Formats: sequence, structure tokens, C-alpha cells
Amino acid sequence: MKPTATTASLGGGVTGTLVLLWALLLTGCATPHSNPPAAAEPPKLLKVERNTQPTPGPIIAPAASAPAIEPGAERPVVLKPHAQLGLQAPAADVWERIRRGFAMPDLDNELVRNREQWYASRPDYILRMTERSRPYLFHIVEELERRQMPTELALLPFIESAFNPQAVSTAKAAGMWQFMPATGKYFDLKQNLFRDERRDVLESTRAALDYLQKLYGMFGDWHLALAAYNWGEGSVGRALARNKAQGKPLTYDELSMPNETRYYVPKLQAVKNIVAQPEAFSTQLPLIQNHPYFKSVPIDRDIDVAVAVKLANVSLEDFKALNPAMSRPVILAAGTPQILLPWDNATIFESNLQTHPDRRLSTWTAWQAPRTMKPEDVAKQVGMSVDQLRSVNGIPARMLVKAGSTLLVPRQGHLDNDVTEHLAENGQLSLAPEVVLRKIFVKARKGDTLSVLAARHGVTASNMANWNNLRENAKLNTGQNLAMFVPSQASRRVAKASPGRTHAAPKAPPNRPVRTASRR
Repeated sequence: MKPTATTASLGGGVTGTLVLLWALLLTGCATPHSNPPAAAEPPKLLKVERNTQPTPGPIIAPAASAPAIEPGAERPVVLKPHAQLGLQAPAADVWERIRRGFAMPDLDNELVRNREQWYASRPDYILRMTERSRPYLFHIVEELERRQMPTELALLPFIESAFNPQAVSTAKAAGMWQFMPATGKYFDLKQNLFRDERRDVLESTRAALDYLQKLYGMFGDWHLALAAYNWGEGSVGRALARNKAQGKPLTYDELSMPNETRYYVPKLQAVKNIVAQPEAFSTQLPLIQNHPYFKSVPIDRDIDVAVAVKLANVSLEDFKALNPAMSRPVILAAGTPQILLPWDNATIFESNLQTHPDRRLSTWTAWQAPRTMKPEDVAKQVGMSVDQLRSVNGIPARMLVKAGSTLLVPRQGHLDNDVTEHLAENGQLSLAPEVVLRKIFVKARKGDTLSVLAARHGVTASNMANWNNLRENAKLNTGQNLAMFVPSQASRRVAKASPGRTHAAPKAPPNRPVRTASRR
């Protein structure tokens, strides 16, 4: 039987009343200040112009490949949305964390296939590289995420140096990020007698990411930025200009470049592919936990490396792996206010250090040469053997120590203070060839005088007179033999190899490539 209209109205009214009461009850039990989740904001746009300085804000690659925009044009850069990141579980290891942050367009060509095969056929080499990266990867990924940069860039030291912070190329690029000396100076990497921050784990990573951000700001394309990191920004800019003039595409694939740069991005892409799917390449990656490997420990007194190693209970090899910038047997508090130690060993070091508050921790200090001196004379003045002086300070044979040079010497007597900040920051060793003379004889020609002979052979008339027991105005006979002392061939060779020249850092990053070290 169908309900009558009256029955329906009554039933609907009762039902509505109950629903309303139930809703009010639920509202009263809810949290007073709870708000609905905010809608995800649309991606923001940033304008990036060619030749801009590194931007203070985040720079991220577009999620998908886009056509390259010609140099000099303004270009939008879409920031990567982060709305869903908080919903993900923490990464199980560093490799998973790197995979989650992949944000660069993939390169897919025969060169990538070639490099994939090369790496996959060398599992021992991959294992050595990945094991060597263990102390550094977590820190690099942290920095990339903080800057909102693609995490593929954490793999770049595999290509540059096989993650060897002591690597030095034939072009004098150094460290796991392979900085040339002048480029390092431009990015504030100190290079002096006591440390070379191109090898420093924290400083070189900071400088490399600064440089990569700058290059991406110039070119608006990660592949072009990487090419510029390897080949030089000027070289890439000129190659793009040539392509533009010839009506060719302004993309990495279409540029005319040296073979090293042609293979550079494919190498990184190959390593990225292997990390993304190691099982597809019959490769096993070592487990690298997703937590810090090292801890920074402040240093407020000069301390010998041997003492630091003992207090931290670490091996010298492990200590050097985390502190590769130091080249001397002492850590100078004024120039190196912190050291890196494995996480647990940092606590051990700090505890042991507290038990030696008054004990001298360093046996070395710095001393400046007041004048140009022989190493033998320096050693005698500072109370050490000449062999020890040469070894500690890297002084080769047949070289003089030039005035103003800074040398590492034993702490004793009046030389018993921590090294000053000025010397720790600016200490340099300048050498000059020690001139070794040899005796030769020359014959006077018709009309020759001592002055003429001296000018001909690059000596003084006074010396010519002294060497031959003659007056400077003495008359010479044609064919007369005269003694003369000239630099030996060994002295000339040493002079040619002397590292005495220094160059000021350029006002802008040099357009020379950051040369890569040997990969094997």
C-alpha cells in the first residue's frame, strides 16, 4: 500500500529532525579549531635570465623535458610541487631517497646505451665507487633537497672523480667535484699552505651546487648546465650562438662539442638509470643508510692529526677520507674551526678531549722566513733536521725559501703558540731556484774588453775582473782565455720548474672547463 501524503510528510519531518539533531551532536564533539585541508597551490613561476648570479631561492628543473629557449631570453621555471611529499614514508636508504628526487629530463640515445653497457660490465668498479661514496652521499642529498635541486646531481661525483676527494686531474682540477684552481677561488674555496678546500667535503659541495645553480640560471636547461660545468660556460654559450646563427636547435643533443663533453651527460644518465633499476643491469648497490654518516666537531685549539685520530679512536684512513682538505700533520683552529668525524666517533672525541683541558695538543706551529734562505739555514734556526723540514713542507732539492714564506716548524722555545689567523688563512710557501755555478773559459776577440765580454755572457764586468784577477779597464789580447762562472744546466732546469709564479683570481668564473680526473 502506498503511504498517504499525510503519513509521508510526518515521516519526513521526524527523519529530518533526527538527522539535524545527529549532525549537531557530531559538531559538538568535533575539535573546535580543526580546518579542512588547504587546496594545493598552483606552481609558481620564476623568471630566470641569462648571466644572472645564483638565485637565493630554490631552483628546480621542470618535471618534463621542454624545448631549449635561446640564450638571453626570459624563461619561466616551474617549481616542483611538494604537496604529496609529507604523505610518503621515509626512504629506506639513500638510494631510494635519490630516486624520489629525480627531476631532470631523461636523455635517451645510443651514447647512454653505450655507457650503461660500460658500467654494467664492470661490477667491481661500480662497487668500489659506490662504497667510496658512503661517507658523502647523505650530506649531498640533504643539500640538494634543501635547495630543491634534482637529486640526480648527487651522482655527479661518480662521473667527475669516482667519489675520490683526493683526485687530481692532469689539468690540476682537484677534489670529488673537480674544481680548477681559479674556479675554486671564485667560489671562495681557500687554497693555501695548510688546506685546499677544493677537496673539503662541506665546502666543495657548497661551491659545486652554487656553480650548478648559477649555470642553470644562465641556460635554463640542466643538460646545458652540466655541459657548461664540464666544458665551460663560455664554450657552451658560443656553441649555442653558432647553432642560433645556423638555424639549428638550441639543445644539448644538437651542440658541436668535444668528445669528453659529448659523453658527459650520457655518463650521468647511465649511472642514474643503474641507480633507478639496478636489477635491470645485474647490479647490486651497497646499503647506505638514510642517516648522517659524519658529524662536525668544533676545534678551538691547534691539534696534531695523530692526536685527533687517537682521541676519536678512528683510523688515519677514515679521518683523511672525511678531512681531505688538510695537507699538513696539524689542524689549525684559526683556519679549520671544525673537523668531520664518523657520527659515533665524534662523541668519543669530544669526551676524550674534555679530559685534556690543559695539555698541549699540537707539536707544530708556523714560522715566517725573514729573508731568502737555504733550507739548511732555516732548519738550523728553527731546530729541526733539514730532511724533516723538506718533508713536512714539501721543499724539493736545489730550492731556496723566499722571504715571507710560511713554514711548519716544531713548537719549542719562543715558537710555542697556536698559529695566528693571518698565517692560517694566508700562509704560502714561495721557492726560488738555488743557483749552482760552473766554471767555463771564453776567448777574447779582437777589440774585446771585460765590459764587452761581460755583456755578451750576461755577467758583470766587476765579476769578470775578480774571476781573472784583473782590473776592470785591463786590456785584453786577442785569443786570451778568461774564466767565467755561469749557472749550471741543473739550475736552469730547476728554475724552469719552479712554482714561484702566482696568479690573482679572476673577477668572473673562467670560461675554461672543469677537467675531469681519470675514471680508473
